[in-house]
Amino acid sequence: MTTLDGRGSTAASAKAATSTVPERTVGQLVADATKDVSELVRYEVALAKAEITADVKNGALGGALFAVAGVLGFVAFVFLGVTVAYALVEGAGWPVWLAFLVVAAAMLLVAGALAAVGFGRVKKVGPPQRTIRSTKETVAAVKASASGKPVAKTIPGSTAAGRTSIGH
Repeated sequence: MTTLDGRGSTAASAKAATSTVPERTVGQLVADATKDVSELVRYEVALAKAEITADVKNGALGGALFAVAGVLGFVAFVFLGVTVAYALVEGAGWPVWLAFLVVAAAMLLVAGALAAVGFGRVKKVGPPQRTIRSTKETVAAVKASASGKPVAKTIPGSTAAGRTSIGH
């Protein structure tokens, strides 16, 4: 005959349940947590690889399409030049050699102007100043925290110079 304890279950089943589930030690809990974190990191790395692979494939396909478009655009530009030259021959009555010479000279002038503008833009390219500044600040903060000194933070737009240092 079985009797009920205060929770509505039999005393025998309550005793059996507590005896079959052993208490886990702190070491076992830490080992399980470490295993779970390791597995989570592996899954995150696998997800990142999958995303990067898809992005690289899309980028490569986009680059290939741009290359094909560039080649077709170049061929069309050549045909346009030939068409303009023959239009000068037929419409204006110019000699063939003169018409092609004028079209080639016009194309060279446009190419030279575009090259000059492009060269001017390339000269303006410099090192990534914000990234360099941010990296130096991060290194300084890590060194300061390792030595136990307070870390100063910069807040953009707080002063006339654009930054204010505050102790932290």
